[in-house]
Formats: sequence, structure tokens, C-alpha cells
Amino acid sequence: MIIVLKPGATQGEVDEVDGKIRSFGLSSHISRGVERTIIGAIGDERKMDAEAFEGMECVEKVLRILKPYKLVSRDFQKEDTVVTVLGQKVGGDTIALFAGPCSVEGRDMMVGIAERVAAAGATFLRGGAFKPRTSPYAFQGLGEEGLRYLAEARAATGLPVATELMDPRDIDVVMKYADVIQIGARNMQNFRLLTEVGKLDKPVILKRGMSATIVEWLMSAEYIASQGNRQIILCERGVRTFETETRNTFDVSAIPVVKGLSHLPVIADPSHAAGKVGLVAPLAAAAIAAGADGLMIEVHDRPEKALSDGPQSLKPDAFRDVVARLTKIASAVGRRVGNA
Repeated sequence: MIIVLKPGATQGEVDEVDGKIRSFGLSSHISRGVERTIIGAIGDERKMDAEAFEGMECVEKVLRILKPYKLVSRDFQKEDTVVTVLGQKVGGDTIALFAGPCSVEGRDMMVGIAERVAAAGATFLRGGAFKPRTSPYAFQGLGEEGLRYLAEARAATGLPVATELMDPRDIDVVMKYADVIQIGARNMQNFRLLTEVGKLDKPVILKRGMSATIVEWLMSAEYIASQGNRQIILCERGVRTFETETRNTFDVSAIPVVKGLSHLPVIADPSHAAGKVGLVAPLAAAAIAAGADGLMIEVHDRPEKALSDGPQSLKPDAFRDVVARLTKIASAVGRRVGNA
């Protein structure tokens, strides 16, 4: 339920509405706009009587949100959310560029790639220190050592660091080094993990699960938002279908659909969607044309020797060329790409 206060509502009136919401056993989220204050009632709305608020002098109107996801819905917030990290934005006119290797493999490799993607226009550095792998015998990441290398790469380039969190037990160490926490596709419905990152003051990239519907994806975002963390970035990375020619099937339609349903920024990961390096550029172009707020692209200086996801990784020079191509497409839709 959303309670819209009249223009000029005082802090005392806001507190009165907040107190009444809590008296029904619900919590509240207060959003102060330029003209109006909007208060969202969070919880089981069946416990609350709308008429108890409609009769208050300071209340302009009461709206029920029928969607199962509340805080992340466009009904709750009309304006697009823009997430800002160390001066870099996700959302707005600029298309964010997250670039870097799938896995952090060493210091020199990580710093070297970071410097080259930064020069090409990247706005964020991505790299996995903890890696979820299908095989228990595959490379699982360097752990905290890898996080230290990411921090050194940030110091060398100024790029904010995004890295994956797989286990609530690793929150403290990842928080120590990362600027953005990524929740991977396999953990999209790890509700314990979502609840814990929802308690953090740290932006979160939430990747769509490989078989998740859009509503399931948004409900996972709601888990994070319900705990207080509203700095959420959604990432479309392809879904599993019957098709075998690509690693996943890139659901480009999900981008405009989600942007219509939610105020959260949406980025795309063409690398994981394609699984093949030759498809990364055209899928990235499609994502921008569809309205994506950013791209996550895997870059490796020697893909043939990469410890994970080499076949989908661009070389740094190829990444630079892709950015130049995407810049033209972004301009056609009234936006700009990264720092290019």
C-alpha cells in the first residue's frame, strides 16, 4: 500500500502516518520527493485498514500495489533509480560498462587488464575471486588473494570493483574489498543470501536465474529491498531454453519489460548470454537498443589460456573496438557509452 501525503506535509504528520502503519504490525518506507512525501507500507496489507489513512487530514490518497513485488515496482516509485558508486552511475543517460576477466588469475594480469579496459572507456571493473563452477574440480577462484588484486587494480585505475558473493559467510571479506556485490544466476533464489545483502549499505547486481521468470527475478530483488538496501541493479544474462547453438538464450525483450515494471536500472551480460566471443558485440548492441542501462563484458588478455570462460572473453583490443561501435548505437538512442 502507498500513502501519498499532501504537498507541504510536516514531519509531525509524516511521523503520525508512520506510527499508524507500525501499529498494524507493518514497517514503512518513506520517500521524500520535491513536491510530495510518499510512504510505503511493507508487510501483510490485509492487517491494515486503508480507510484509517484516507480520513487523515495530511493524506492525499491511498493506493494499493497489487503486484507481489512492492518496493521495486514502478507503482511504488515512478522515477528511475540511479545507482552511484565512486562517482560512476548505473542508470540515467550514460550506459555503464563493467569489464574484466571472468576470474582473477593473478596480480599482473588483473592490473594489466584493468588499465586497458579503463583506457577503452570502462566505468567499472569486474572479476571473480569466488567462482561458482558446474564441476567441483574446476578452478574455484583465488578467494581473498583475488580480492586484494582487484583492490590493487582499482587503485591503479580508479574503477569501482564489482565481484561475486556466493556465501553469507564471506560477506565481511568481500565487503572489505568490493564496491559492488554481484549475486550470480545460480544464487538468484538463495533467499538467505539475498536477505543478508539486503542489510548492507552496498550496491548489488542481481543476475537473472537461468530458468527464472521476470516476476521471480523481481521478487528476488524485493528480498533485498525489503531489508533496506535499495541500491539494486538487475542483470539480464540469458535464460536456459532448448537451443544449443548458444550458451544461453539472450532475452532482449526482458529489458524493456522490466524497465516498465520496475524503477531499478537494468544491465545486460552478453558474454554469458552468448558463450561465444563472436556474438558478444551484436548482443551488446541489441541490449543498448532495447534500453539497457549498462553492459557486463568479459575481457581477458589471453582467452585461450583463461581458467574460466575463455571462449566468450574479448581481448582488450577487441573490447576497445566494440566500445567504439557501441558508442554510435548509443548516440542514436540519445545516450553515451561509459567514458568513451
